[in-house]
Amino acid sequence: MIERILPAAVASSAMRTPVPVTRPPSREQTPLALASRRRAIAAGRRCARRALGKLGAPIGPLATGPTDEPLWPDGVVGAVTHCVGYAAAAVARAADLAGLGIDAEPHRPLCVGVLEAIALSDERAHLRELARARPGIHWERLLFSAKESLHRAWLPVTRRRLDFTDAEVRFGPAAPGPGPAQGRFEIRLLPSGPPDGSTTGHGLEGRWLVDGGLVATAVTASAAAARRPLRPGRRAAPSPS
Repeated sequence: MIERILPAAVASSAMRTPVPVTRPPSREQTPLALASRRRAIAAGRRCARRALGKLGAPIGPLATGPTDEPLWPDGVVGAVTHCVGYAAAAVARAADLAGLGIDAEPHRPLCVGVLEAIALSDERAHLRELARARPGIHWERLLFSAKESLHRAWLPVTRRRLDFTDAEVRFGPAAPGPGPAQGRFEIRLLPSGPPDGSTTGHGLEGRWLVDGGLVATAVTASAAAARRPLRPGRRAAPSPS
């Protein structure tokens, strides 16, 4: 699934994973919850090794960074995602992309209160417009996923966290009709975000897909853009197809 929204320079691997009969509470570190998380992490790492093999990069154990992100071989950028029933990884040469983020989520509403924590007021108004035009899509879940992907693409470029409210996301229209829905989204870094403006503000491209009970998003940061500093606050328009 994730491969359908990734550019040609990216190698990926994905797998469907077992869905627990009963899902353990996410905030409780019960033995069942811990075992489920270990299996999900292991599935993500298997996908990562397969993706590295497709890229022709060294395959070996992946260490973990200070924010639990995978530490990729030199000259490689990538990301891993896993949710109930799905795991995926994507990698690219650093010469082609400065950053790469992916995220998969179940296609269902967010828990009460989450949208208010992650979305700006303009984004919430945007989501209401989208919901009227295409009510079958859980746009709030897509927004959450897009910002997760953005964070994962941003971190290797800047080595800094990007909070949910440090960037504004706007989705392009989804084509009408039944079947999978997909499109692109714009990313605008806000002045309230990282203050020094030493990172890419353009060259960020976002794509999304809803299919098979899942939401998937991907964000890429071009290698050329990472060498051209731009202050946050300028809109990043999606590249043409």
